[in-house]
Amino acid sequence: MQIDKAQILQLLQSQGQDDKAQQADQELPGQVDTDQHAGILQKLGLDPMDLVKMLGGGGGGGGGGQGGGIGGAIGGILGR
Repeated sequence: MQIDKAQILQLLQSQGQDDKAQQADQELPGQVDTDQHAGILQKLGLDPMDLVKMLGGGGGGGGGGQGGGIGGAIGGILGR
């Protein structure tokens, strides 16, 4: 699955992991493929499957007018 690098950076920064966000910014391409770049993601402490669940859902499955990105994914996870 393709995830925008900016979403991954935002996730890391929101967790207070600025050093990992900086490393991710240097090592990951603009569009991150969770299969192709799984090794880099795991090195950064990110589980590719968790990323798909958190960031990949976009507006799908959440309903209720949730937008894409992190807000939509969190809304989908929480069922709101």
